Amino acid sequence: MNKCLRIILQIKPKERLIHSIVQQHARDLDLEGLVQPVNAQKLKIIICGKKEKVDLFVDMLHRESAQEDIQDIEIEPFLKDKDYRGVFRVIE
Repeated sequence: MNKCLRIILQIKPKERLIHSIVQQHARDLDLEGLVQPVNAQKLKIIICGKKEKVDLFVDMLHRESAQEDIQDIEIEPFLKDKDYRGVFRVIE
């Protein structure tokens, strides 16, 4: 069964390391979607894939939140609105 989530991370300004962490874990778990800045302090993540792998990704975000100064995580279900073609992208 597949699952899609929209995740909003509130981060410290100019925290760019989280982009690479999110991208690496998404690739390792064979997930698709994107990470995109909303503003200087928020990132939007769209993540889609097998339910078990999406759940592992969310668990990773919670573990990393203390180490990477993620201040808040909002997670909500998301209906896939386009074909991500099996790739996870970072949009600057």
